[in-house]
Amino acid sequence: MPRPPEKALPERIVHAIMRAREEGIPTPYYLYDEAGIRETARGFQATMSQIGKTREGFRNFFAVKALPNPSILRILQEEGMGMDCSSLAELTMVKHLGIDGKDVMFTSNNTPDAEFRAALDLDSIINLDDITHVDRLAAVAGDRFPTTLSFRYNPGDLKKGNFIIGKPVDAKFGLRRDQLSQAYAQAHEKEVTRFGLHTMVASNELDPAYFCDTAEMLFRTARELEEERQMRFAFLNLGGGIGIPYRPGEQPVDIHRVATGISESLQRHFPDAKPDIFMECGRYITGPHGYLVTSVRQVAEKHKSFVGVDASMSNLMRPGMYGAYHHITALDENGVMTFDHDTARQFDVTGGLCENNDKFAIDRPLPEVRRGNTLVLHDTGAHGHAMGFQYNGFLRSAEYLLGTYGKVKCVRREETVYDLFATLNGLWPA
Repeated sequence: MPRPPEKALPERIVHAIMRAREEGIPTPYYLYDEAGIRETARGFQATMSQIGKTREGFRNFFAVKALPNPSILRILQEEGMGMDCSSLAELTMVKHLGIDGKDVMFTSNNTPDAEFRAALDLDSIINLDDITHVDRLAAVAGDRFPTTLSFRYNPGDLKKGNFIIGKPVDAKFGLRRDQLSQAYAQAHEKEVTRFGLHTMVASNELDPAYFCDTAEMLFRTARELEEERQMRFAFLNLGGGIGIPYRPGEQPVDIHRVATGISESLQRHFPDAKPDIFMECGRYITGPHGYLVTSVRQVAEKHKSFVGVDASMSNLMRPGMYGAYHHITALDENGVMTFDHDTARQFDVTGGLCENNDKFAIDRPLPEVRRGNTLVLHDTGAHGHAMGFQYNGFLRSAEYLLGTYGKVKCVRREETVYDLFATLNGLWPA
């Protein structure tokens, strides 16, 4: 069976990394491609806009947790996307960007009162995760109880989930079907006049049929609830979870097929007045357009061959956390290093953390790299820097943006040891 082709680095990314090296920008760092993000955002929205009767019948609320950097969020705001938030920090970030109201959806989970207050202050669309949250929200809101309200539906064993998100029946998220009718009755008693229904049952899913099936399930449930409660839904949120092809040879999700399937299902269940359709895709929009750039620190021969780099799983947790694959391209001072994949030696690519799962790749064929060469990890534009941590006192790296005019700018500086110690009380100089 022929081996799939290598994943190529776009030439503009190669040039940007080479310039960064010449300018002395230290590794590791993240590099995001503005042109790629804008192109994907526009293509996704143009394709999905066929859902419903008008272009305004569909909207994506970017999952802020995927890439919580204000410079990236501003780009996506300019491309017409709303923001999907799930924490106080994310709500605070979009507030400082001037994003509020119908442009923000807040999906709560085990929610503290402070987050409800922040969501109310933004006049955001609140999507409740538990039936008890109606009374909780009412206690916080007082006379500010929102007139628009949504609930997250957990379909249990009606959906199988997948490896990353797990089985819905085991999930802590959402309301059971038997709880939904009661929840909407409680919302009606609070004089809610605009209703939504949400589900999220996939993560990094590549099968387009999965999203069509999810739409069919959600639309059918929504129609049942409308009949039970004599109500109308203003919007239905299909969640996110559209995956990207991390491995060479994997095919991207056929978004046209997804849009067509959702449209057909919507027409079957809502042939007349159609609710707006929302999604909250993050990874699909920015994931392919982020790169973790790191330098080779050592090549070591032990029981196996190891390439040690200056990044670690504190910069990118996904491979160590659940074995996620990220393609790796090696660069030397002349650019991309070529090699014969079939005869190349295999290496484990590791960081310096005191954990043996601090590995970006296991038994990965690579060219004969040496100290000072650059390795570039592909597809790190979602759930990369955002999942960083500081174990062993390792510091999180800087983030850079390659603008549409070819200029690279820093959009988050690297942490310093003083950032790490800034929260200590006593026994440390101010």
